[in-house]
Amino acid sequence: MIKRASHKSDMPIGELKQIKDFLPPPHQLTLPEETVKVTISLTKQSLSLFKKEAARNKMKYQKMIRVVVDRYAKAYAHKN
Repeated sequence: MIKRASHKSDMPIGELKQIKDFLPPPHQLTLPEETVKVTISLTKQSLSLFKKEAARNKMKYQKMIRVVVDRYAKAYAHKN
């Protein structure tokens, strides 16, 4: 009988490429814009980090999350 190599579905396949870190530090995550309300599920660890950094920088954690998502979208919008 031939043994087959096991593959984990969460492991990367193919060549990996490192991308430039485009996210700013938490204290720079403040830009006013028109918003739309959404519901999102986050891990406890992620939410804890945003709440901690927001308290340290005297701002709302929701705004920090919004700016991270906006900057991510902006960084990849031109690639589609």
